[in-house]
Amino acid sequence: MATGNVENWTGNIADIGALYPFVGIETPLVIAGVVFWIGWHVVQLRRESAELDEEVKKFGNSDAMRKVLDSTDPDKR
Repeated sequence: MATGNVENWTGNIADIGALYPFVGIETPLVIAGVVFWIGWHVVQLRRESAELDEEVKKFGNSDAMRKVLDSTDPDKR
């Protein structure tokens, strides 16, 4: 049974070449992953800030919001 282009495993592993696909793309993939991760955090922060601003407009100042949150807290009933 042949496994790819390797006929004999007794030689020098460096002479065989790469044993997995996409050799050399590790660094660009890590960079793309980090950029995606940071971008996701930026988008998430903007969405949460917009949601908080909407709730502040809806419920008023922080004292009014605290009163609403306390009234919906099941532990304080």
